[in-house]
Amino acid sequence: MRTDYISWDEYFMGIAMLSAMRSKDDNSQVGTCIVDSDNKILSLGYNGMPTGCDDRLMPWKRNGAPLDTKYMYVCHAELNAILNSHAPSLKGAKIYTTLFPCNECTKAIIQSGIKEVVYLSDKYADSDNNIASRRMFDMVGISYRKYIPADNKITLEL
Repeated sequence: MRTDYISWDEYFMGIAMLSAMRSKDDNSQVGTCIVDSDNKILSLGYNGMPTGCDDRLMPWKRNGAPLDTKYMYVCHAELNAILNSHAPSLKGAKIYTTLFPCNECTKAIIQSGIKEVVYLSDKYADSDNNIASRRMFDMVGISYRKYIPADNKITLEL
């Protein structure tokens, strides 16, 4: 029997990372994978514009007048995965995401019934958004942990 197979965490974070590659954002590519307690994938998401909004016509800038930046329009990966799920419920699910969820996505995670968050990066850890996220997760008992990559290098050849 093979012993060099990847763990569930490696598998699902890898899928989240691959999903992030679908993002058209020049600065931030975030991906998400939601799984149930049986390790079945329930949904995927990445940061992008709402369905029907032409990516080529929408603003992707980070700076400028609010209506000329991406922030008024873009849907975060976690929210996309939650909203695009075809599962009857996300209650008790686990979400793998390449970036620690902002406070808005945290509210959606809580409301959807997800019980665990596994994240790759927390580059905004000291921001008010992420402090609020941790406060809400702690308050409702949602566990969160940083994904620690194994020493494995996973390469996809096409």
